[in-house]
Formats: sequence, structure tokens, C-alpha cells
Amino acid sequence: MANEARPTTEPTVQKGLEGVVVDVTAISEVVSNQTTSSLLYRGCPAQELAERCRFEEVAHLLLEGDLPNKAQLDAFSQQERRQRAIPQALLPLIKSFPKHAHPMDVVRTGVSYLGAQVANTLHLDLAATRAASVQLLAQIPSIVAATFRSRHDKDFIAPDPKLGFSENFFHMCFGKVPDAETLKAFDVSMVLYAEHSFNASTFTARCVTSTTADVYSAITAGIAALKGPLHGGANEEVMYMLKEIADPRQARQWVNDALAQKKKIMGFGHRVYKFGDSRAPTMQKYGLALARKKGETKWHDIAGEVERAMIEAKKIYPNLDYPSAPAYFLMGFDIDLFTPLFVMARITGWCAHVMEQMQANRIIRPLSQYVGPGPREVVPIDRR
Repeated sequence: MANEARPTTEPTVQKGLEGVVVDVTAISEVVSNQTTSSLLYRGCPAQELAERCRFEEVAHLLLEGDLPNKAQLDAFSQQERRQRAIPQALLPLIKSFPKHAHPMDVVRTGVSYLGAQVANTLHLDLAATRAASVQLLAQIPSIVAATFRSRHDKDFIAPDPKLGFSENFFHMCFGKVPDAETLKAFDVSMVLYAEHSFNASTFTARCVTSTTADVYSAITAGIAALKGPLHGGANEEVMYMLKEIADPRQARQWVNDALAQKKKIMGFGHRVYKFGDSRAPTMQKYGLALARKKGETKWHDIAGEVERAMIEAKKIYPNLDYPSAPAYFLMGFDIDLFTPLFVMARITGWCAHVMEQMQANRIIRPLSQYVGPGPREVVPIDRR
């Protein structure tokens, strides 16, 4: 029979689910309008949390529902510190990855490995999932640090339970704790990256959770989603852009040429923030303080010229990935390690969403409207 196209009406589709409210959440809220731009973690402004709290306090807020008092923070921190060491058998696996492997692939595999060590993962209840969340908070930095050391042909450094979260990570990567400006800029980045509502990776983790798969599966999927340059990988692309420009005097011409060629300039714009990312100024403040401490403001000078050119030409403002990139670079991290650093922070938000999804679950299964060929005969191969 003839292959006739099926008559269709124009489907009503919100591409990328833009503007679609798919669920409710008590974890975070993005407020963005002409007068206000803010991100709230369980009602607390993220900018204020970054200024006044350590990352461990914010992790407690997201996973437990409130900022801790001193006794609660001590107990939570001790729980995290006791679990930092990763299984010994995982270390040679990390070392076996080729040097060109993206660290996100190593981290994703490392989380799968951790999940494989747990018996009966298909039946983890809320309490077990909460415990696994703290385990992942503790061990993902160890996986990232081991990956960093391996690709530089250096021996692994064991975590130090006497050190705080950020101090310990630098210890595992570089064998020493850096100055106060470096630590504060890093801790601020962890707080600001910790949670961001129903972004692509969080929604991915919730979709996986909705099938009643375990938290390790959900987080592995979230890591896979975060790898993309249109999501977490944008911070890497920002630094590659700054290195390509190389000189502040060339920045405006570079932007003009890129816009003329309709190239996407990474680190600008946001699906939710229409009038500027509320997180960016705080990260910029501490990243610039770090640059001045190190006497190396070149990357911030270039970034500033690009930002001004973009605002003048397009009225588009930078997002958090933009100031975090030069900060991470000045801290000494490889550019392709920037997104795994994002993972270390976002594990808190992901796990909070996994637990929230578990408590009021319905499998996430949207519909689609078919626009392909109409019904047609299946012709045997000898008659085609």
C-alpha cells in the first residue's frame, strides 16, 4: 500500500519542558524577575549561606532540612569524615583509565563501583538512602582527588579525618592545605553549586528514582547529565575560551567575531535567570580576591572585558560557571576537572531530591505526540 503521511495537527510541545511545572519541591527555589534574582536553599538565600556558612553546614541543610547547631554539625561532620576512604580495589581501577579519559567518566564509573559493593540495592529504604547520601558526599571527593593524582602519575594521598571538607580535598590533591583565600573561594563555590532546583541532572536523578532504582543509579545518571557542556561542562568551556582569547585587549574583538559567526559564548545566559544569575556576583567576589592574593588577575581581566561586551551587545549576563572557571584554574586544577568539582557539591542537592522523590513517588512518564508515517504494510524482504 502507498506510504501516505498521517494527517496531524500541530502538537503542543514545550521543547525542553520549558515553563512546565512537573512537581513540587521543598528543597530550593529560584526567584527571577525584573526586581529580584535569588536562589533559596530551604528558604535560606544561597548568597548568604556562601558568605556565612561552611559547605558542611549547607550539606546538612539540604540533606536534613535545616541548618545545624554545633552538636548537630559535629555529628554530621564526623559521619562524613569517617567514610572518606574509598575501597582499596577502586584505586587500581582509577589508575587503569587512560590519561585522556575525561574525569567525569572516571567519577561516574567510581560511583557505579560504590553501588556495586552494596547488597540488595533495589530495596534501599529512606534511612539507607540517607546514609548512602553521606557516604557519597564523603567518597566522591576521594574519587576525584585520586583521579587527579593518577593522571599526573602521582601516588594517592589518603584522606585526613582531622581536616574539614575543603581542606581535606586540597590535601588529597596537592598534599597541602592552601591559604585562606583559596579555601574560602573553593568553599563558596561548593555552596553555590550545591543545589539548583529541577535542572537537567537533578531531573534525571529524579526520573531514575521514580522507577524505584537505587540512589547510586540515580547519581550515576545525574553525573552523566552534568557532563554536557550545556550543563555542568560549561565551566570547562569558559576556561578554554579565556585561554583562547589570551589577552584582555583582544576580548572585545573576539566577542564581536563570535557573535557575527553566531557562536555560543559559554558561561552566559540561563534558562531560569533572565536578569542575571544571583550566584555569580558572590563567586566573582571571592574569585577576584583569590586572583589578587596570587597576583594573577589576567583571567579575570579577560573575563571582565568579555562580560562587558556581552552585556552591551546582547544584554546577556554571566551565570555561575563564568566566575568559577578562572577561580578553579588559579587553584591549580586541570580544566577538565572543573565539572567533577561541581559533582562534589551537587551530590547534596541530588541526594536531597532523590529522598524527596522517594517520599511521594510516581513514575515520571511524559507523553509524546507521534508525527511519523501513518499505518503501512510490512512487506517481506523478497518483495521489496
